[in-house]
Amino acid sequence: QVQLVESGGGLVHTGGSLRLSCVAFGDSIRTSAMGWFRSAPGKERELVAHISWSGYITDYADSVKGRFTISRENAKNLVYLEMNNVKPEDTAVYYCASSIRPFTFDLENIGSWGQGVQVTVSS
Repeated sequence: QVQLVESGGGLVHTGGSLRLSCVAFGDSIRTSAMGWFRSAPGKERELVAHISWSGYITDYADSVKGRFTISRENAKNLVYLEMNNVKPEDTAVYYCASSIRPFTFDLENIGSWGQGVQVTVSS
């Protein structure tokens, strides 16, 4: 089973940028759709972005569209979330996850979760 480890979180000012990374250990993720969720106090868990196994298909939550970019490097077992023009409402714990399918990415098909990384946006 693949183990996912996130990094790159921290404190950033409104309008700033941050890049989250997710590296997979134990198994390859090259045949898995990958994505990022986030959880904030008092809010429902939100699917932020996901990417197909090849990297050609991506999708984003409306709340981050145009500001966040998801990408992957299958040869390195890495997935990224580039966060630009961040807002205080982006403050959350961000979780990397892998799907058991190459294209479908939803809660029903999650195979593995990372431990989460905190992102805090100051106003």
